[in-house]
Amino acid sequence: MGRVGFFTDTSVCIGCKACEVACKEWNAVPDDVLGFTGMSYDNTKGLGASTWRHVAFVEQPQPDFRWLMASDVCKHCTEAACLDVCPTGSLFRTEFGTVVVQEDVCNGCGYCVPACPYGVIGKREDDGLAHKCTMCYDRLGAGMEPACAKTCPTDSIQFGDLDELRERASRRLERLHEAGVGSARLYGHSPADGVGGTAAFFLLLDEPEVYGLPPDPVVTTRDLPSMWRHAAVAAAGLLAGLVALSWRGRS
Repeated sequence: MGRVGFFTDTSVCIGCKACEVACKEWNAVPDDVLGFTGMSYDNTKGLGASTWRHVAFVEQPQPDFRWLMASDVCKHCTEAACLDVCPTGSLFRTEFGTVVVQEDVCNGCGYCVPACPYGVIGKREDDGLAHKCTMCYDRLGAGMEPACAKTCPTDSIQFGDLDELRERASRRLERLHEAGVGSARLYGHSPADGVGGTAAFFLLLDEPEVYGLPPDPVVTTRDLPSMWRHAAVAAAGLLAGLVALSWRGRS
């Protein structure tokens, strides 16, 4: 199997939260501190160390009332900043192209948390380690699909070969546009975006910000090479200056 991913078609999401439950049960993810958030029926608020799948509920009363629902997840970016900043190699790219945290290697530094442009990764208070979606790495190794996709009753979450999913998403977008749904768009679909495309992309019915997604995500470590080059030039200049001063002192 080549690189795999998720295509989430939010136009058929019914907000049942089966994906959230399946993710927690299979991966033994701890319970969240749930309560009334005042944000419609959304009681988990967002992704985090103990929320690897988050179903957003967006209530739009104007001009015609409608619900927008979407199951969010780690994007498993092509250009993953979390990989760039991890000092221990805890974060690694698997043979399936996904990005996974090795808990027994993580030192809890937390560098990956602010590096993620989507705010996916978090640290748990009980163990101090970073946690996020693994795309059910153990299930993939056994030839199974991730628990969230397996349990989704409407096939809103579709799993498979990434290239095939991108083609499927493009066809679905065309059908929606032909049906008059002009607001439909793909998010994370293009390899030319700021993170090189994602392995978990979405068909949305409104702007990304409406769903709590950044409109133009950019890999946060893209400027690191030039920064290191500038730092090297500055260090070389400083060293040359010190050498010159030393020679002047001797003369």
